[in-house]
Amino acid sequence: MVAAKRADFDAISQKYHIDPVLARIIRNRDVVEDKDIDRFLNGTREHLYAPGLLKDMDRAVDILLEKMAQGKRIRIIGDYDIDGICSTYILFRGLSKCGAAVDTAIPHRIRDGYGLNENLIQEAYDAGTDTVLTCDNGIAAYEQTAFANSLGMTVIVTDHHEVPYEEKDGVRQYRVPEARAVVDPKQEDCGYPFPEICGAVVAYKLVLALLAKKEETDWREAMESELGLELLELAAFATIGDVMELRDENRIIVKSGMELMKHTRNIGLKALMQATGTDAAHIKPYTIGFVLGPCLNATGRLDTAANALELFKAQDMEVAAVLAGDLKAMNDSRKELTLKGVEEAIRQIEDGGLDKDRVLVVYLPEVHESLAGIIAGRIREKYCKPVFVLTRAEDGVKGSGRSIDAFHMYDEMTKCKELFTKYGGHKLAAGLSLPEENVDVFRRRLNENCTLTDADFEEKVMIDVPMPMAYASIGFVREIARLEPFGNGNPKPQFAQKNVRFVGGRVLGANHNVGKYTVADEGGKKYEMIYFGDIEAFDAYVAEKYGAAAVDNLYHRGTQTAAVDIVLSVVYYPDINEYRGNVSLQMVMKYYQ
Repeated sequence: MVAAKRADFDAISQKYHIDPVLARIIRNRDVVEDKDIDRFLNGTREHLYAPGLLKDMDRAVDILLEKMAQGKRIRIIGDYDIDGICSTYILFRGLSKCGAAVDTAIPHRIRDGYGLNENLIQEAYDAGTDTVLTCDNGIAAYEQTAFANSLGMTVIVTDHHEVPYEEKDGVRQYRVPEARAVVDPKQEDCGYPFPEICGAVVAYKLVLALLAKKEETDWREAMESELGLELLELAAFATIGDVMELRDENRIIVKSGMELMKHTRNIGLKALMQATGTDAAHIKPYTIGFVLGPCLNATGRLDTAANALELFKAQDMEVAAVLAGDLKAMNDSRKELTLKGVEEAIRQIEDGGLDKDRVLVVYLPEVHESLAGIIAGRIREKYCKPVFVLTRAEDGVKGSGRSIDAFHMYDEMTKCKELFTKYGGHKLAAGLSLPEENVDVFRRRLNENCTLTDADFEEKVMIDVPMPMAYASIGFVREIARLEPFGNGNPKPQFAQKNVRFVGGRVLGANHNVGKYTVADEGGKKYEMIYFGDIEAFDAYVAEKYGAAAVDNLYHRGTQTAAVDIVLSVVYYPDINEYRGNVSLQMVMKYYQ
């Protein structure tokens, strides 16, 4: 599908001194107003929103300063994923800097489950804790907050998840825990300009506000301090790791944070980069999302996320190196277990007739419960359907869901919430617990309520501009870099051209998983094109359309007496290939038809 959003692209091009193609791409990202275009292109930390715009932020700061002055013990309770680990570290580091008597607790995925529970509250109370400060959780913890209140404890909630609600007569009635302060931009009466921030950014804003009030300065000065800059790195890391949309404030946080990571102030993060062979000078959202981040998630899945927290807390490079190596090894193990789980899920779907369901519910009792979300994501990619993967747990069945744009996972689960012992999430992802006998009922109810059409299951490839490859140049590629960082909400721009002739090719890589082709446009101009997709599927497609001899001729030029032209439409993006000091232009093929 070609994005066809309208604007005066020439005027935007002239005003902001950018190529008209970039003006089209920016409009395709729904960036329309002049001030928003300017911030998209030129946004800096100065454009971040004030912490005080978050509801209850000032109250939370005042309570914490009062508790610190009284010498009261504060316990931060986070979560076991990237966002929860980063949030916990940010708050711990910030409160420690302010002189608080503070410690941390991260729930154990299997023993505790997600978020607050009464055991965690009791443990905090028994340890002499006066105040519980949550991060990346707590917005749904009514009973747990009430229990803490009954013990005479103080609870401050910082979270970013959807506020739970009950629907009566078509009206949503939201329910917020009775904590002393609740800082969550998703609250109806919170006037924060951009509510789509992660838990770590909420925590980061709290620390900035706390530092500013304690030191009687402006929050912007706190942001530019050594501590403020270190914590911004972790806020950016979590924003990518929690797959937040890279729009508005998130875009600035990630762009600035990744620049700071090139010379990171955090010893643990530096050690993790070294353990994974990451080149800090060329760090990208992909690096965090698919190389560094999974190492943090793996420890929360297969062991305890406290290990990842200790990595960020490390003050000695040797200690950090050992912790980082352990995290990488655990992630390697997680990859193997995930692959086996995906294979079993596909077998169950194909052999059990589940592929006819509009919403897939797969029960894998033997799979480690911590892998359910990753497996659900892989299955969603394969079938382009909403997916829940359930596993057997100590007290019944636990699971995770991953959705498609047309299916609001949290809302659909709310329609059958009586089936769950616990559930939560948002539009595209969710978690749940339920009795084993409810698994089949859950599958049936989701599909009975489902209003998805066949069109919703078709993979939609959005093309920013139908652009001939001849328009691209090394200078154009470098100009596109102004639109970075790319990721969720700001995808890497994609272009398309018809009638591309494949002249020759070869397969590269240790696993023979990279295709390098010479292609020509209708005018006969030749280009280098790289394909990182499924080479076997590409060859099979070409063989079906043009015959096996055409495929053979493609890779062995001149060996066939009757060469057949292979002509395809391609979706691509231009890129720069740097090899041994040589710089050249190449096209990267994403899709073909």
